[in-house]
Formats: sequence, structure tokens, C-alpha cells
Amino acid sequence: MTLRPTRRMIALGLPALALAGCSTGIGGIAPSARSANEWRTVPNADFDAWLAGFRTRAVASGISEPTVTRASREMGYVPLVIERDRNQAEFNRTMEDYLAIAASDERISLGRQRLRQHGGTLDGIEAEYGVPGNVVAAIWGMETFYGTRMGDAPTLAAMATLTFDGRRERFFNAQLLSALRTLDRGDAQLGDMYGSWAGAMGHTQVMPEVLEEYGVDFNRDGRKGAWEDDPTDALATTANYLRRYGWQRGRPWGMEVQVPDGFDAALAGRGNGRSVAAWNAAGVRDMDGAPVPDHGEAALLLPMGVNGPGIMAFRNFFAIRRYNPADNYVIGIGHLSDRLVGGPPIRGTYPPDEYGLTRAGRQEVQRLLTRAGYDTGGVDGVIGPASQSAIRDYQRANGLGVDGIASAALLTHLRG
Repeated sequence: MTLRPTRRMIALGLPALALAGCSTGIGGIAPSARSANEWRTVPNADFDAWLAGFRTRAVASGISEPTVTRASREMGYVPLVIERDRNQAEFNRTMEDYLAIAASDERISLGRQRLRQHGGTLDGIEAEYGVPGNVVAAIWGMETFYGTRMGDAPTLAAMATLTFDGRRERFFNAQLLSALRTLDRGDAQLGDMYGSWAGAMGHTQVMPEVLEEYGVDFNRDGRKGAWEDDPTDALATTANYLRRYGWQRGRPWGMEVQVPDGFDAALAGRGNGRSVAAWNAAGVRDMDGAPVPDHGEAALLLPMGVNGPGIMAFRNFFAIRRYNPADNYVIGIGHLSDRLVGGPPIRGTYPPDEYGLTRAGRQEVQRLLTRAGYDTGGVDGVIGPASQSAIRDYQRANGLGVDGIASAALLTHLRG
């Protein structure tokens, strides 16, 4: 992640599309479930001509000819990669919905197991880089559900396809060369090279240049690993990256706060950093009503308006944001990291959504649809594709306008 374009600009995978993709809220599937057909290559004469020129340039850049020859056999034109690149529409979620998935009971439970399992390693990483183990584990949990879903797209073919496509040729050319240098160094084998459709790799979904520039051989096995069963190097690489982009040792990422009645919402926003003394003077308090502790200049975020939860974002919030600049992602990482070590759920009240429902109301919609025989994919209050499909089917069957929206009017109809 040499932050020219960010990971978010490159692969939009986690906060929008991946969280929308499955019930656990994380993208990708285990490598054992790779679908060769889904990621199939197709003949493309123009691509073949481009690849011949790329091979020459790669060798001229200093990568060994045997590595280039072996790797090029894995490079073909993959239509699905272009399809994904052209359809990166955000799956908009409220902070409430996002956290319901990002800090689900399943993710918290498995994360606590991973903290116990890798506690010594994470303690060592914190001692070296200053980033707490629960924060590193939260990124691991968000990106690949703790290494269980690291992606099934062939990395080299995907990046070759994107380089050839030309829309972001310079960036992906650099990533592809970096991936080849990873092979040349012996940090990975060809069989390791699977990940997201845009090249993010391994336990914490880093781009090849990140592994090259910030990668750490923390377990001292001679390789800067990202894919191995042992996640040590990947976790250390993530911590090293956060440190390099401003993580402050011993300070929190942020905290939930409450604002007084009549608070001026114009004071909130990432660009409105102020001293904690100024926030306290404006009436902002922690969730127990005490003044906010001074952890340095902070911004106040009100993702759901003045009537929803407030987040005081300290410097470390912005370090995480270099990993992915979506506010919900950063809040999700921070909140999950707190929950992994016993922190409470969000205590503020979520306002009704634009269709007049609270999460409890959306859950009731899902329960009633399920009872009526429609598959909503679960009862979590998150109206994703399965719930939208169930709503549309119910609306058609009952002569209602078909829009797939969970609304107060729909709930009234379901209640009969």
C-alpha cells in the first residue's frame, strides 16, 4: 500500500462489496473452494502480444528470466476481473448495519479465540511496532475472517489483465512487477498467488508493493510471508504499515461519545480536528457522562446525525484510515478491536432509517417474511440482497408495489 491510490481505491472489497457478500460479512472464500471456471482465462491475441512485451520489460527490470517465464504461464486474460473492475458500486450501509456485521457475535467469538491462540505473537508484534494485538486481529478478522477466506482469484492473471486493460495501467504494472519480485525473492510460491480480484493478498489482504515495502519476516524463516498457515508475518506487516503511517503507541483509535442537546452538527467531521479541551467545553462527554480523556487532537464523527452515536476519532483513527479510507471501515475495525478485549456494544441510540424502521423493526420484517416462507438469509436487521429479494417476492405475491424496501408500511402489512 504505497498510498498513491489507496487499497480502497484499488479493491473496494471489504467495506462495501465484501460485507454485502455473505452472512458473516467478509469477502472471499477459502482457497480450497477456488472456482477455476469462475476465474477462467479466455484467448485474447492482443493480450498475448502485450504479455510478450511485458516479459521483456520484466526481465530488463532485473527480475530473473526463469521467474518471469514460470509466472507468465499463469497469466491469461480473465474477463471476470474486468467485470468486477467496472462494477464497483458501493453497497451503502448505515453505521448500525455495518457494525452489526463487522462486530457480529461470530466474528467476535472467533477473534477472541485467535487472540488466545496467537497472543504471544501479537504481544511481540505490539512490543516491536506499538500496535495492540487486538487492533491487528480486528484487521485480520475484517479482511479475511481470520485467514479463513483469503480469496480465490489468481493474482498474477488478475493483475496482468488489469495492466493490459489500461484503465489503471501504471498502478497495476507496478503491482505485477512487485509480485514477480516476491516470487524471485522466494517470499511466495506460484501456488500461493491467490487473493482478491484486484491483487490484494494473504491474511490481511495487502497489495504486492506493500508486502515488498513493508513486509516483515517476523518469524525469521527467511520469507516475508502473507499466505502461510502461520499468520505471523502477515500480522507483523500490517502492524509495520500502521506504524509507518502514524500509529501512536499507547493511545486509542477513538471512543464512543455523546453530544449535548442542541449540539451544532457543523462542528463534526473528519476535517474539523480540535483539542479535547475544546470538545469538552462544547459539552461532549464519554458514555458515562465524564469529560473525554485527552489523547490529543481529535475529530468528532456523527455518522448517523446528532441523534445517533458519536465517535471521537483520535490520531490512530487516521492511521487505520490509511489502510482503508471509508469511515465505517475504520469505525468497524476500532469497535471490533474493542469488543475483542471485552469492550461494550455501541451504547448510543440509533435513529430510525430513512424508511422509518429501527434495526428491531427490520429484524421483525425478516422474521415475519421467514414465517411466511420467504428466505431472507437470516434475521440480523441488515437488509441485504437476500432480504431485498424476499421482500420483492412478497410484494409481488400480495399485489404491492415492488421495490424491495423494508419500510414501516411493509411491516404494517406483514403484521396483518
